[in-house]
Amino acid sequence: MSQPLMSPFPSDTLNPAQLQAVEATEGAVLVLAGAGTGKTRVLTTRLAHILRTGRAFPGQILAVTFTNKAAQEMKTRVGAMMGGAPVEGWWLGTFHALCARMLRRHAALVGLSSDFTILDQDDQVRLIKQLMETQSIDLKKWNPKVAADIISGWKDKAWNPSDIDMSRAGDFAGGKILSIYQSYQDRLKTLNACDFGDLLLHVITLLRDPKNADVLADYHRKFKYILVDEYQDTNVAQYLWLRLLAQGSGNICCVGDDDQSIYGWRGAEVDNILRFEKDFPGATVVRLEENYRSTG
Repeated sequence: MSQPLMSPFPSDTLNPAQLQAVEATEGAVLVLAGAGTGKTRVLTTRLAHILRTGRAFPGQILAVTFTNKAAQEMKTRVGAMMGGAPVEGWWLGTFHALCARMLRRHAALVGLSSDFTILDQDDQVRLIKQLMETQSIDLKKWNPKVAADIISGWKDKAWNPSDIDMSRAGDFAGGKILSIYQSYQDRLKTLNACDFGDLLLHVITLLRDPKNADVLADYHRKFKYILVDEYQDTNVAQYLWLRLLAQGSGNICCVGDDDQSIYGWRGAEVDNILRFEKDFPGATVVRLEENYRSTG
């Protein structure tokens, strides 16, 4: 039996589990939701609920999605719930878009300037190929695309070259892959450029550095609430970034499906869901089980 969400949404109806997920605004909340259980509705209603009850302004909420389309849909839905007026000052977007925004503000702390360029995968492979040629590596035997994939995998784990020892590096190109990674990072800085993996890696690196404690403290003061969609698809770097930022208010709500990980092929760690309660003791866990797409 659905019950109405209390003011300010008297016309909306949510089932008891959805209502709990929306109204449990304080502390850590994990919403386990399969397909068709209304998780998008819960996220958008929760966001609007926080705004309408005056708990935070839009610029004090960090809302993370996996696609630009999902971010735009969330923005549109929340705007409609808020009476149709445009909501300004959002920190709502994909991991990469939000980290790019942060990195442009603090680029100098990682040896870049704020107008850095972002390389796509083709540019990444092209640059790595040039560096491999410089090291006289046989490109017929060792594919630059494979090298790029290895390096991207390390960045998904938030590993800088200094974090990797030779035993972990493997035997690609006769053990030269770590040297290629270091040369690649050096060249990127010379070019005032980064790849997509760097957007998270650089931000995590600077936020972890004790010399930049004031920067992390600023974000802790700024973000009163953090909301994350498709949490089961986060990789290690995304998880670390979220955990760093959530150390401030402690108000983090992650929505995910613990039964599947459609992005597992690109480094997603479904274990991030399994250790949520360990990372955030006393977390509220809500399971959405009523499926609105397929009813028997």
